[in-house]
Amino acid sequence: MTTKVIKKENLKYQMTTADEFVAQISPGEDVTVECEIAYNGGLVTSLEAELSLDDFRYPFFNPLTGPIEVKGAKAGQMICVRIKSMELDEIGLTGLMPHSGLFQEWIFNRDKKFSRFKPVRIADGLVHWDEKRTLPVAPMAGVIGVAPAYGSILSLDNGEHGGNIDVQEMGPGCTVYLPVNADGAYFYIGDCHARQGDGEVCGVGAIDVGARITLAIDIKDRPTRMTWPRFEDATHIGTVGLGRPLEDAMRVAYREMIYWLADEYGFSEPDAYMLLSSIAEGRATQIMNPKSTYVCKVRKDFIS
Repeated sequence: MTTKVIKKENLKYQMTTADEFVAQISPGEDVTVECEIAYNGGLVTSLEAELSLDDFRYPFFNPLTGPIEVKGAKAGQMICVRIKSMELDEIGLTGLMPHSGLFQEWIFNRDKKFSRFKPVRIADGLVHWDEKRTLPVAPMAGVIGVAPAYGSILSLDNGEHGGNIDVQEMGPGCTVYLPVNADGAYFYIGDCHARQGDGEVCGVGAIDVGARITLAIDIKDRPTRMTWPRFEDATHIGTVGLGRPLEDAMRVAYREMIYWLADEYGFSEPDAYMLLSSIAEGRATQIMNPKSTYVCKVRKDFIS
């Protein structure tokens, strides 16, 4: 049976219920969603492409495919996005914007001469960094989410609705849980990466790439205390916290994990809190967006 393809047409730069649906899918239906590279199609057409800051127009980053209607999804529920596979384009882009990322004006000037943009070839499951070095791909969707409860939020930003969260686990084999704020869910996805290091530290950071994501979406009742994105893969469950300063994002992620362990795994909240001190896997996945991302992960075999 042929899988439905949702084209990368009428791309969006915000997440909102004011947009018309570009497609609809039924629960459990496999679809392939086309996603544009984060810097607009046409900018990176070859490995010889030379880019400067003048080629980028704020806030027109992270073009998104969506909103996609999930038929039957109601406000107050959650959608479960099962990412099955990702097919990547052959040219990716990474780079350095000296006025963003971990080191800003106190180490680099804002002068354009400090900007760097590096197209890279992606082939045979590898990122060909240079003539000597290759890196295995680890595909992920950087932006994944639904429309917020009120108003609109730029595709550069993030929040309880998801958005530009840049979590490396959100690739093939992962299920992403998102709270639904409006009937139909208004699902958006984009900003795919061939791979990304923790922190995405240099301002552009990850290896951005166009991709085709095959996924299916289920609908479930939302746990009472789930207000932020969660995820699950074969070995771990994970919670996502977003905020500034970074410590606030960490607090959200760990608090949400305590809720999850208490509400669904039979722990008391004090026991869950103490257990996290011994088993939690936590890290900042990005520090460059308007709100930083911190994830808290727990191995399933520790809590089963």
